Amino acid sequence: MSGTGLIALLPIIVVAAASVISMSAAAFYRQRKAIFVLTLLGIGAAFLTLFVSYSAVPSSVTAALIIDGYALFYMGLILSASFVTAVFSYGYLEGREETPEEYFILLLLAALGSMVLVASSHFVSFFLGLEILSVSLYSLIAYLREGERGNEAGVKYLILAAVSSSFLLFGMALVYSALGTMEFKEIAEKAAGTDIPFLLISGFALIIVGIGFKLAVVPFHMWTPDVYEGAPAPVTAFIATVSKGAMFALLLRYFSPDGVRHYYSLFALFSIIAVASMTVGNLLALLQNNVKRILAYSSIAHLGYLLVAFLSGGAFASTAIGYYLAAYVITTLGAFGVVTVASGKDADADSLEHYRGMVWRRPWIAGSFIAMLLSLAGIPLTAGFVGKFYVIAAGAGSSLWLLLVSLAANSAIGLFYYLRVAAVLFSTRDEKDRSRYVPLSPADGLVMIVLTLMLIGLGVYPGPLINLLQTTVAGLM
Repeated sequence: MSGTGLIALLPIIVVAAASVISMSAAAFYRQRKAIFVLTLLGIGAAFLTLFVSYSAVPSSVTAALIIDGYALFYMGLILSASFVTAVFSYGYLEGREETPEEYFILLLLAALGSMVLVASSHFVSFFLGLEILSVSLYSLIAYLREGERGNEAGVKYLILAAVSSSFLLFGMALVYSALGTMEFKEIAEKAAGTDIPFLLISGFALIIVGIGFKLAVVPFHMWTPDVYEGAPAPVTAFIATVSKGAMFALLLRYFSPDGVRHYYSLFALFSIIAVASMTVGNLLALLQNNVKRILAYSSIAHLGYLLVAFLSGGAFASTAIGYYLAAYVITTLGAFGVVTVASGKDADADSLEHYRGMVWRRPWIAGSFIAMLLSLAGIPLTAGFVGKFYVIAAGAGSSLWLLLVSLAANSAIGLFYYLRVAAVLFSTRDEKDRSRYVPLSPADGLVMIVLTLMLIGLGVYPGPLINLLQTTVAGLM
């Protein structure tokens, strides 16, 4: 490996080294605070190396990985979300029976797998990154053994992830059989020069099944509400942000900015998935009284919105996707952060009743939650509004009018259940519910303030992030 390639790989190397160091430290010194500090230092150091790696991009590290501005942007998003998840997890795990040292090691490994995914340019690195992420999530989801829901969620995710990996591997085999290569760039070049044989379309379809499971789009979404509800709140935040964000970044790189538009069958398939995800996600969210399940179905709908921009193609679509994912990550981390800080040692605060009258008890946390809900609904002056505006603009630029009508109708449906949750926060104060609320640690409070300010800041002044995205997506063209 050349010196340039080594510099480009620094963020991945640092996270891998941090996981090994944390594992070695935990073997000799079982102290959760020390492992937690090592985790934060590792993630922080990896984030700083992004600026060093930027001087060496674009750089192809063998045929398996490509480190460019696009990969570094999503790595930064992954590392930021992982840092926030780790901070929330420290207070959440305090006082529980399980030892949290392994938890933070698994979190580092999951972040490592996600970073490999966004830099993948080959089926081998794609599958390795996916499996590193998935195997870590199996354990994280079922980490708390205090009830049946966590174990059930872990088993469901394990079984369905194994099945989806089988589809993925079979699809890769068919694509390789049809084209004789496993590199994304060569696949795009050779597929463009063929008459699209049935073998190739079948391979693409099976790969979409595997990716669809990770994205939790319809009809591969059935695991989502149960896993979101059963997993620890910080882990749910990680799944909803890092896991889905990394997979969508991989999807965009795999099909290239406008690659899907060249294949009518795939374009039609993604269009059906987009409409179904938006509709099913929003309609099922209307029926829920569990906050985690509401956010689970909401995430399905938001992935449908993202697919609209994905189908529009082009550099503007890549910018829209990047901005929407950044806004979605901030908003979702904030929403699940509220669930985390409101949860006690016995169970997560996932029922709507836990939040009844929260405005009168904990106005600052309730205010942050309302801001997150408004952003998810796409209300002006929030990052979610600007993100949705860019998605609509990308769709309109490609005349995807049917998809845009579905997006608009489903956004109106989504507004109802977001406001429903907000209304519960303002409902009558019940003195008997005071015991449900646990003290807020300074670290959790600081993170919630930062997320809320970022949410509003990106909604009011999106220019810097847009400029950054326009620079980074150029490497993808």
